[in-house]
Amino acid sequence: MQDGFIRVAAATPLIRVADVRYNRDQILSLIHEAARKQVSVVVFPELCLTGYTCSDLFLSRSLLDAATEALLDLVRATAGFDTICIVGLPLVKGQDLYNAAAVIQRGQLLGIVPKTHVPNYAEFYELRHFSPGGMTKDTGTTCRINGQAIPFGTDLLFSCREIPEFQLSVEICEDLWVPLSPSIAAAKAGATVICNLSASDETLTKAAYRRLLVESHSARLICAYLYADAGEGESTTDLVFSGHNLIYENGRRLAESALFSHGLIAAEIDVQLLQAERRRQNTYTGSESVDQACFRHVEFSVLPFGLELTRPVAPLPFVPSDRHDLAERC
Repeated sequence: MQDGFIRVAAATPLIRVADVRYNRDQILSLIHEAARKQVSVVVFPELCLTGYTCSDLFLSRSLLDAATEALLDLVRATAGFDTICIVGLPLVKGQDLYNAAAVIQRGQLLGIVPKTHVPNYAEFYELRHFSPGGMTKDTGTTCRINGQAIPFGTDLLFSCREIPEFQLSVEICEDLWVPLSPSIAAAKAGATVICNLSASDETLTKAAYRRLLVESHSARLICAYLYADAGEGESTTDLVFSGHNLIYENGRRLAESALFSHGLIAAEIDVQLLQAERRRQNTYTGSESVDQACFRHVEFSVLPFGLELTRPVAPLPFVPSDRHDLAERC
């Protein structure tokens, strides 16, 4: 981690629907792999501790308690890791059940981010089980887990003390597919890395559209976008999940998993470059201001270390390496 370069990852574990202990162990195995590879941020799929297709089992107290206990197991197990781990689970807060993302590092639960846009159309019926989060509803709130008050809401920005350009925001699946994604306000408030926990089912041509969404979103927001998709094991319904993971930086694809695969993909992003591009593009913050006071900053630390870059660096950046591109432009 030098000169603004940070290694990030998106991971798809093998899961068994409603087998929380098995899922926890698969997730922890990938966290260990991420730590060995000097990954600073690893994001997992939506509801990965239980599985996305649990249906009315989401109303079971036994499943919900098991998911919370498994989360605490992961918190304890990652006490020695600098890696920020973002894991999906169903979480009870008050009288509501949320589709949520837990942000973990160094044996601490840094915060919980709920899904803002809960789909209830076509093959999706999440409103049967989950309440939507939102800035108005959740701003400034906490939830109690294991006797501790944990920051809760869509207004959370996770900020690195050592690298001020490294600011992290989280959204969940459908939040990317709507006209006004929560990450838009987060990026305008300073987030340079957006993590998306997803359970996007696979249909014909959807992979291309998903790729286009992430590419264009990362370009418009001048951010790095980490997309982790559910995969093998989500087999209790007629939906199919392919584990299609993506990592983009400012419209440039850095890593992509093969469809119908599982495991971890990683790449280096340059948060200093992203911040410099935002400063250069004067219209980025000029037209529509965001009240940064609406966001809470949750600070974390990552010890600096050197990285051997795996991303390609073009020796002739102004000359296309692809011969077809070269012929078209010249």
